[in-house]
Amino acid sequence: MLETFETDRLILRERTFKDFERCVELDREPEVVNYIPELKRIINGTSASEKKHREFVKKRFETDYPEGMGYWTIVTKEEPQQFAGGVLLIPLDTVGPDIEIGWRLRPKYWGKGYATEAARVIIQYAAEILKLQKVIAEIHKMNKGSIRVAEKIGMEYTETEETSDYIRYAFSRL
Repeated sequence: MLETFETDRLILRERTFKDFERCVELDREPEVVNYIPELKRIINGTSASEKKHREFVKKRFETDYPEGMGYWTIVTKEEPQQFAGGVLLIPLDTVGPDIEIGWRLRPKYWGKGYATEAARVIIQYAAEILKLQKVIAEIHKMNKGSIRVAEKIGMEYTETEETSDYIRYAFSRL
């Protein structure tokens, strides 16, 4: 079971199967998956498939992550019954060895600092409680909002492969 976190405006709680349909709905918002080409193809591509999309989301719920890692659901204290989005701390692509942090929110919650607030709590938890030496974020190079969040929580640009659409940011205690 993951720890629950509270900030001034947010509650981050472990994601459960009660959140499944909300996660599917989040993915259906075009702006949310705009910079996640693999997911965008499953949902809106020429071979789009509701079944494949649901299987993708289900796999994320069923995967066993290392102790203290997984997905948190984000709700605001102002609207605690509304699903705002989520933040994750898991092995990169679910297999590692790098540990990644990621965040996605419904567009109505964008531009309010919620992603930064949630990610800051999780990066602090990763460093102070889990004692992780390094956490990375792979961000689509056109996703300026996520790049700003990474920088605001103390992550630094580390590398880009010339052929990749993604850039890497890292928080390191090394």
